[in-house]
Amino acid sequence: MQKNRDDSSSRATVGDIARAARVSTATVDRVLNRRAGVRDITVQKVLDVAARLGYLPEKDLRAALNPKPMRISFLLPKGTNRFINMLGDTVHYSQENWAPFNVKSRVEYIEGFNPSLLADALERQAERAQGVAFMAIEHPLVRDAVNRLVDKGIHVITLITDISNSGRAAYIGLDNRAAGRTAAYLIGRFIGPRSAKVAMIAGSLSYRAHEEREMGFLYLFKEFFPSIDVVGLREGQDNARENYRIARHLLEQVPDLAGIYNIGGASDGIAQALKEAHVERKIVFIGHGLTPDTRALLIDGTMDAVITQSPQSATMSCVRIFANLRDHRSLMSGVEPVQSQIIFRENLP
Repeated sequence: MQKNRDDSSSRATVGDIARAARVSTATVDRVLNRRAGVRDITVQKVLDVAARLGYLPEKDLRAALNPKPMRISFLLPKGTNRFINMLGDTVHYSQENWAPFNVKSRVEYIEGFNPSLLADALERQAERAQGVAFMAIEHPLVRDAVNRLVDKGIHVITLITDISNSGRAAYIGLDNRAAGRTAAYLIGRFIGPRSAKVAMIAGSLSYRAHEEREMGFLYLFKEFFPSIDVVGLREGQDNARENYRIARHLLEQVPDLAGIYNIGGASDGIAQALKEAHVERKIVFIGHGLTPDTRALLIDGTMDAVITQSPQSATMSCVRIFANLRDHRSLMSGVEPVQSQIIFRENLP
C-alpha cells in the first residue's frame, strides 16, 4: 500500500510557483517578501499562482497583497514643554485611528536647541523612515540635513516651526507672526490707555516660530500702543526653572511691569514667580499651548489667555500629507488649514 505523503512534502515550493508563473525563483522571492523592483502585473500573477497552489494561508496572502505601512518618524524636542509632550502622546495613541492611511509612526525625543544633534537625528532617519516630521531650528546644519533626506526620496514636514530655503514638503503650524500680533493686541487691550512696560520670554529665537512671534508682537505695539514699552526679550529654552528665574529677575528689575508674553512653553515657571510675588492678578499674562497646567492657570486667574492649536489636528495633517505624497495625490488633499484658537477661562473646552 502506498503511504500518504505528509503536509510538508505535498506543499508547493517557490520553484513550483516560479514554473507555474513563468518567472524566476528570485522574482517569486521578491514578491513574497514584498521587496521592490517587480512590475505590478507580475506581482499579481505570482500571488495568484501562490494562492492557487495553496502556498500561502489566506491571512498571509492578504498581507502579501497589502503594501507595507509607510514608516513615519516624529522628531520632537525633549524637555518640560508640555504641549510638545502632548504632541508625542497624540502620535502614540492615534496609531489605530491612522490605520486607514497604512502608516506606522514613531516618536523620537532629542535635544531641541542643539542644531548638531538635531541634524544627526535627521540623518539617522534615512534608514528608519520614509517620512519625517520635526520641529526645525533655523541653522545651516539642519537645512543641509533636510535637503540630504529629500535627495534620498524621504519626505520631510516641518511641524510647529518652519525652516527657510529647504526642500521640505510642507509646514504644519500657526501663522506665527499673526500669533504674536494677537498676543500684543490682547495685552494692549487688557492694560488699556496708559503708559506701561511689558516683557517677552521665548524658548529660543533659533526657532523661526518664536522669532516670527516676537516680530509680530513688537510691530503691533508700535502701531497701536506706542505708550507701552516692550523691554528686551529673554530666552528660557522652554524650561520651567529657567523661565521662573527670568520672571523673578524681571519683577525685580522692572517694578512697573504690566504684562508678560510667553512665546514658547513652560508657562508654569513664570506663573510660579508671579504667584510668589503676589502679582498674578496684576500682571497680564498671555502664553501658548493649552495643556493641563495652562488650563489650571487660566482657571485660577494667573493666565489671562492662551493661544493654541490642536495637537490631534497637527499630527493628523502630517499623516495625510505623507499619505498624499506616497500615493501621488495633491499635497494638501483632505488636509484642513491649521486653526488658531484663543482660550480664556470662560471658553475653556
